[in-house]
Amino acid sequence: MKRGNFVLGTISGLAVSANTNHVFARALAAAPLPGLPGGQNRCLVLVNLQGGNDGLNCVVPHGDGRYYQLRPTLAISQSEVLAINAQIGLNPKLRAFKALYDKGLVAIVQGVGYPNPSYSHFRSTEIWQTASPDHYEHTGWLGRYFDDAGLPENDLFKGVAIAQTLPEVLASNRTDIPAIPGPDQYGLALDRSPSLRAAFGRDAHDTRLPFSSPYLARVMEIEDHAQRGSEELPKLIGGYQTKATYPSTPLGRSLALAAQIVGSNLGTKVIYVEHASFDTHVNQRPVQDRMLEQFSNAIAAFYDDLAAHGNDRRVLTLTFSEFGRRIEENASHGTDHGQASPLFLIGGGVKGGIYGNAPDLGNLDEGNLRFTTDFRSVYATVLERWLGRPSAPVLAGSFASLPILA
Repeated sequence: MKRGNFVLGTISGLAVSANTNHVFARALAAAPLPGLPGGQNRCLVLVNLQGGNDGLNCVVPHGDGRYYQLRPTLAISQSEVLAINAQIGLNPKLRAFKALYDKGLVAIVQGVGYPNPSYSHFRSTEIWQTASPDHYEHTGWLGRYFDDAGLPENDLFKGVAIAQTLPEVLASNRTDIPAIPGPDQYGLALDRSPSLRAAFGRDAHDTRLPFSSPYLARVMEIEDHAQRGSEELPKLIGGYQTKATYPSTPLGRSLALAAQIVGSNLGTKVIYVEHASFDTHVNQRPVQDRMLEQFSNAIAAFYDDLAAHGNDRRVLTLTFSEFGRRIEENASHGTDHGQASPLFLIGGGVKGGIYGNAPDLGNLDEGNLRFTTDFRSVYATVLERWLGRPSAPVLAGSFASLPILA
């Protein structure tokens, strides 16, 4: 829809629901329910390792000879592995990450998956983000958390996706979450000349619509929020002084922005970032090694920065990937879509160590690892022990929490 000399209804970096009635404001997050341990100032950072990270070359079962038999060219030699114990260790490119583990800041949950797995990137990603393996769901598990949590409605930045588009994990029925690629990319998709901004400001508040429509006023209101939010965000985070050297990678830049948001006390409870691509069908070693090294260095810088500002105990980072890879390498020196894979929880509130049973390389499901930990148990742990909300309404069932968080 065009009005004047700019486009109405086109927004870059802001994803909203139809039930939008917010103005920009800072607000403190709502308190957790009595009896649940989540703190007011806690934040969850969710890192999506897109493409299907190969768990066996990430957390390496170097003590199991079958790993070397099934991966004659892909296996990481015992001399390279960053050993944790006699059975498992980390990929050698995770050296900075291993240092965090040695400090007790990393929990490794092994064999994470779900029943009757899908090997489709799209469907399995949807399952992980909606936490609904057995049916299609239009809201994400964190979107439902926001709908359930009773957080201040007028806080535009209660959750933030540092991404081009809103991920399904943050889709909700009632809560508007912005998708912000970067502070300079957040706002309306229009030429931001002073004259156009002034015209937008006039028209956005003009109640004299050219025709009767139940939606046009809402579209104008949403665009107004996007514009004002994009103007205010740089001001709110502008005073933050970064105290770490981040790698100049997309993930490094995303986590640097995440640290700014956390350190600026905007009441943000969840920040989503993504790191791609781990879809390693061909020549896996150099591709995955590069991706893991970027992850390792960015996470290490992020926690250095948080610690320098006293925020490292306020932030829990959770990784996930849509699936693992098959145990046996393929003819292209890569691996194909598989099942169970490890995930990481990182932060000062974590009880570091190894959790869950390692997948049994001798007990496969048609060449795939069998999962030993349901991912919804991890989500239940985060919801109840970190965000301070009951998990059953969000996950549509009860799942045992894990003793991972302090």
